[in-house]
Amino acid sequence: MDKKKIKKEYNEKIKNLVKLNKYYYDLSKPLVNDNEYDQVKEEILSLEKKYDFLENKNSPSQKVGFRPSKTFKKVFHKVPMLSLSNAFDEEDLINFEKKINNFLDQKSSNELEYSAEPKIDGISASLVFKKGKFVMGLSRGDGKEGEDITQNLMTINDIPKKITAKNFPDEIDIRGEVFIQNKDFENLKDKFANPRNAASGSLRQKNPQDTKKIPLKFIAYTFGYVNNMAIKNQSDYLNQLGNWGFKINPFNKTIKGIKNLMQNYHEIEKKRNEIDFDIDGIVYKINSFKLQKRLGNVANSPRWAIAHKFSANKGVSTILNIEIQVGRTGALTPVAKIKPINIGGVVVSNATLHNEDEIIRKDIRIGDTVVVERAGDVIPHIIEVDLKKRNKNSKKYIFPLKCPSCGSKTIKEYNSITKKNDAVRRCSSEGYECEKMTIEKIKHFVSKEAFNIDGFGKKIVENFWKLEMIRLPQDIFGLNYEKIKIMDGWGQQSVANLRYAIEEKKNISFEKFVYALGIRHIGFENAKLIAKTLKSPEKFVNLSKENKIDDLLNIDGIGETQITSLKKFFLNKTNLKVIQDLQKILNITKTIENKTDGVLSDKIFMFTGKLTGMSRAEAKSLIEKNSGTIISNVSKKLDYLIIGEKPTKRKIEAAKELKIKIIDQSDLYKLLDKSS
Repeated sequence: MDKKKIKKEYNEKIKNLVKLNKYYYDLSKPLVNDNEYDQVKEEILSLEKKYDFLENKNSPSQKVGFRPSKTFKKVFHKVPMLSLSNAFDEEDLINFEKKINNFLDQKSSNELEYSAEPKIDGISASLVFKKGKFVMGLSRGDGKEGEDITQNLMTINDIPKKITAKNFPDEIDIRGEVFIQNKDFENLKDKFANPRNAASGSLRQKNPQDTKKIPLKFIAYTFGYVNNMAIKNQSDYLNQLGNWGFKINPFNKTIKGIKNLMQNYHEIEKKRNEIDFDIDGIVYKINSFKLQKRLGNVANSPRWAIAHKFSANKGVSTILNIEIQVGRTGALTPVAKIKPINIGGVVVSNATLHNEDEIIRKDIRIGDTVVVERAGDVIPHIIEVDLKKRNKNSKKYIFPLKCPSCGSKTIKEYNSITKKNDAVRRCSSEGYECEKMTIEKIKHFVSKEAFNIDGFGKKIVENFWKLEMIRLPQDIFGLNYEKIKIMDGWGQQSVANLRYAIEEKKNISFEKFVYALGIRHIGFENAKLIAKTLKSPEKFVNLSKENKIDDLLNIDGIGETQITSLKKFFLNKTNLKVIQDLQKILNITKTIENKTDGVLSDKIFMFTGKLTGMSRAEAKSLIEKNSGTIISNVSKKLDYLIIGEKPTKRKIEAAKELKIKIIDQSDLYKLLDKSS
């Protein structure tokens, strides 16, 4: 087949996909079922992998779904709608409870009380009530900002429009799930692919009268912002929701102990097909609101809740090839290219093999017949090989000892904590010497959590790299737009949009700038700690020049691993050029403290010894909430050394020598009590 024919076939498939997307996302009237839709996408992606000259801005490798509706205005949630971490087995739940007990500094034998609530597979919505009146409804959106879908939510009979109960809060965001019962979906299945898509499409109707025709239901289960509510735990809150006129899940339970959680899990899973709405797991929440508040959140999920997903879906396939992907930190990840199979309504053609040790342990070879598992949002992986079906001539897979991208030696680093070599093999090159690492670094640079340049996706990075338009992150801000205009798939408007998106991101926060550099072991939380401590971008740029990297050890949360990584980063000339060039191009805004008026404002603390009834993590969180700062080494900057049981004598002596005030836990409480 010649190039013209291949391009023609490819473009026809793209055209078909655009049509399917329009009907699926914009009109909520899918023309094909999920399996057929996935097959169309898979065919396009397979062609792109096979022929590198194929590219289209409407390809599923460059965009997801259809352009968002301009009908709805965007509104920020007063309290973010966080996602939940997932559990898949009893061990995950044991670890979840262990982490909670560690954080609260209580014995693991202390059984926690949970609210166990079946997880409805629907669309999340937040309902804002003021003085008992439903005034606004928002979609989840990206968790921070949602779409105003008030008028469509108004059509749902399960949502009370006016609540007169005396104990109803002055203002509250009641959150829950919009869904369609399976019996009602029977009458809609010709219009929608599945109940969840039907609910999603209905909530995005431009005309609320059209939404009104769809039998949408709403079950409430939590709240965001609240003012003046006296309820003390989740189970009482759920009962109160029922008293206020909301529908709640009939299978909610209050349970103590992991064994009992597992028993309930298996009972609900058996009933799953009998329940008249789709559920995909059970959500466990610490029942006490007081404990929830103490536990708080990590990144984008609460410490006090987890979603226990139902059993994974499995399938049998054949390994066609094993490819090695090189990540931005040099990690070599083996990926099995398998004969495409449908697992749980999704076509799977790739499965992760994790690392070299995993391949050796399972003796995975090209040509093997394997069992592939797909659990929730986890990347599909191979769980076992069918040795009875193995070809007699098959050969063991030998992991590359040289980087497939740049030819550098691959190494397994020694882990000083485990006293073993890491399972992951890495490319030994530093900075931007390895092509694949560089491409991944630039992808990370433009990613959502970093610069978040609208329209500058992974496929664009790869394409611009092939055309030698970008070689380092700073090249993004000096693109030749005239050249892009004449490229296939680009026009005057799309180039103007790209230019605007890039110019807009020349203003960037300090922590996002640090994170975007993709320094190994410096995740977003570490980047925030560094930005919060250094305060100005100039201090970060000059860290190496002024020989002050070791000073960062004073930051609670930054250890030797991060310091070693930063030193390696700053030793590389290309890395230095990148940050120096970017500093000239960008407007990097200084870190703004979230709170500066707390009772511990401008005070610096350090801990030594075990605290009573409170973990180090919780104490740290408490001090930071009140505008205090934590460091991990005794220095002149320190205001208070807090001592617990069995403190380190060396630290106490150093503090005395520097005339630093030494206090105990009760003294800390006295300092905090000044705010009350």
